[in-house]
Amino acid sequence: MLTLLGLGMIICFMYLIMSRRMSPLVALTLIPLLFALIAWLLGFYFDSLSHIQVYEIGEMMIEGVKKLAPTGIMLLFAILYFAIMIDTGLFDPSVKFILRLVKGDPLKVVLGTITLTIIVSLDGDGSTTYMICVAAMLPLYKRLDMSPLIMACLMMLASGIMNLTPWGGPTARAASALHVDPSAVFVPMVLPMLCAIAWLYFLGYMYGRMERKRLGIVELDISHGDNIQISNNPEANRAHLRWFNGLLTLALMISLVMGILPMPILFMVALCIALVVNYRNIDLQKKLISNHAGSALNVVGIIFAAGIFTGILAGTGMVESMSKELVAVIPQSMGPYLAPITAIISMPMTFFMSNDAFYFGVLPILSEAAAHYGIEPVEMARASIVGQPVHLLSPLVPSTYLLCGLAGVEFGQHQKFTIIWATITCFVMLAAGLIFGMFPFYSTMG
Repeated sequence: MLTLLGLGMIICFMYLIMSRRMSPLVALTLIPLLFALIAWLLGFYFDSLSHIQVYEIGEMMIEGVKKLAPTGIMLLFAILYFAIMIDTGLFDPSVKFILRLVKGDPLKVVLGTITLTIIVSLDGDGSTTYMICVAAMLPLYKRLDMSPLIMACLMMLASGIMNLTPWGGPTARAASALHVDPSAVFVPMVLPMLCAIAWLYFLGYMYGRMERKRLGIVELDISHGDNIQISNNPEANRAHLRWFNGLLTLALMISLVMGILPMPILFMVALCIALVVNYRNIDLQKKLISNHAGSALNVVGIIFAAGIFTGILAGTGMVESMSKELVAVIPQSMGPYLAPITAIISMPMTFFMSNDAFYFGVLPILSEAAAHYGIEPVEMARASIVGQPVHLLSPLVPSTYLLCGLAGVEFGQHQKFTIIWATITCFVMLAAGLIFGMFPFYSTMG
């Protein structure tokens, strides 16, 4: 019963936001509350739901919000920081430089988007990657009238592939859960990752050609004052302080990678320094923050609402129940195929639940079953990380809300646009992993 309620809640939520009948903020808050109340009412008739008490529902929700509070704070100040940096004109020279390289060609812009995201994603943090890449590329898309949905799609797919580095999260979780060396999981997966990147460039090439056909190659006369300023607020422009703002941003990025302080604190401090140095006038500070408060509040509100969603999923036991049911429905005859099965189910499972729930709750059970058929834990760990590009589309991933907020696209529209390409990307990695022997298609041992 818990499994059916969990799946029903997720399907209902996805339908409402993808059909644009509800905003993510409203759906993330009301849908889990509704299903939690249904679970409580059904508890009078089903023993499996009798543990759910109505007075505990609020505790589940606040517990989920508490867990995501640091992320929400970080996103609030990160969005404000980069918005202020745009106001100061920090990114204007870099946009001019990139425009000289791409010469107004949408195809080159799309391929440049993929390349930049792959490079920046090496830091292993999706939020930082999106903040840097969107700040650099979105002005080009706006200037050339290109679709920001394409940009968001390609950035997320590139980040999803590069997220498989040992310091990115999923690989470390899989290795920890199965007690294997992270490098033994990651290094053999480099080749499938390269295959997925090659596919991503092909996808980018196709979209780039479509945009070039739709828009043509725009002639940009940069040397004669072509208007490509990102900052459209002359009062806030601080061209004479660009060197300071650049050093401040560089120091912030280095501090984020090194983990000198928690991310929320780093962005809070950096924002305050930026405001004090660039804008001595208190009224101007308030005005600029007010200008960007809407976009920041929209993203942060969704993050806290996602905390309610995850809190209900975990607190009611829906996640645990779905995990057990998934393992139970795999027939014994499919045991020799558990490696590719794990890779395939990692897509929906990491979409419907957090990485922690999947890697520490589901994967050990699957790996234990696979061991009876001679499939090594390290092979199961490699198979389990294949679904990460789809995972990033999950409503439970905070960084995706940041990407949509910065890019100015709706979360549901981004999901609808990207889901097919994310699924194909996962299958490309799966096929490459099987072809090159990173995990077996069928194990004859047992």
